[in-house]
Amino acid sequence: MTPPVGNGSAAVPLRLLQVLEPSGGGSGRHFLDLCRGMLARGHHVEAIYSPVRAEDGFVRELEALGLPAVHAVDMRRAPGPSDLKALRTIGRIAREQGRFDVIHGHSSKAGALTRLRLPGRHVPRVYTPHAFRTMDPALGRTGRLVYGAIESALAWFFTDHLIAVSEDERAHALSLRVPSGRMSVVTNGVETPSRDMARTVRARFGIPADAFVYGFIGRLCAQKAPERLLDAFRSAAAVIRNSHLVMVGSGELEGELRRGIEESGLQSRIHLTSAFGGPQAVAAFDVLVMPSRYEAMSYVMLEAAAAARPIIISDVGGARTAVDSTQNGFIVANSDDISDLARAMISAAQPEVHEKLAAAAHARKDRFTLERMLDETEVVYRELAKRRRP
Repeated sequence: MTPPVGNGSAAVPLRLLQVLEPSGGGSGRHFLDLCRGMLARGHHVEAIYSPVRAEDGFVRELEALGLPAVHAVDMRRAPGPSDLKALRTIGRIAREQGRFDVIHGHSSKAGALTRLRLPGRHVPRVYTPHAFRTMDPALGRTGRLVYGAIESALAWFFTDHLIAVSEDERAHALSLRVPSGRMSVVTNGVETPSRDMARTVRARFGIPADAFVYGFIGRLCAQKAPERLLDAFRSAAAVIRNSHLVMVGSGELEGELRRGIEESGLQSRIHLTSAFGGPQAVAAFDVLVMPSRYEAMSYVMLEAAAAARPIIISDVGGARTAVDSTQNGFIVANSDDISDLARAMISAAQPEVHEKLAAAAHARKDRFTLERMLDETEVVYRELAKRRRP
């Protein structure tokens, strides 16, 4: 169950150590918001991040928070010998920097490295998966068994509390035999994106004011499935003649996508950029499209909801938390067959349908606030800190 809302920072300040490996995307946004929010509430917050996959913008923003200490520790996504050095370094920081009340690991690698320890007294460990590795449909049966067994063992023997970011992620955790009594759901929260950049984003690409804009924000990788959207837009563009597609992101599929754009014959209507952040760009869209293969609780989805934008999303974790299909958007089949996605995109651009979707989106825009997320997370920290304090 979701923990009750706390009472801010009225109680004794806590000493918190936040640890993250990917250092970007939704988990990076969550990490930064949590560090900034807990610091503003008077807590002592230190951060460990990995420079291996860190985005430059993430590092700049983290260093600008004014935390008492920010530590760079090389962590690699794939398991390997380097994990031993990272484990020792994280342990040394935890011991030398002072007595922490709670250590919070984010994502699978940092979550494992912060939780592994020798028997005896210890600082309570919190783990937020930000989408279990086993939620990836491309992982295969053997991979799911291996990673599932690891997650189950860590949950039973090394985890004081697991925070799932959606009910879907909690249900998946239960399927991995994570003990329900040590788990809470704290849905991600966001600040309302500014509308100031909407005209700037459209003007950057010469998009007319009366054009219908489909938008995508995310890493250009297999999980986010941007190639599905490219294929679906080819179909939608043939019907919605004044439509444009703006794709915001970068990643390993960028070269493949740029070739696909050139081959589509729609170069003047498809715009791929990393010059804007998600909160800057989302207000320029008429509808956000998320063709992801798997998610836990996407920040992009929540930012679009907070910006009162209709959402078209594949049937992934967290989708039903923010989208009531046919009300403020559409939930479509999670499939490489893009026909369902293309039909939803065409339908959403019909004036009477879009007007209805937009009105429903506006009515739901205040559901996912950042303050609520911070309140609920702080409740978890304080409950665990009671075990640590004399």
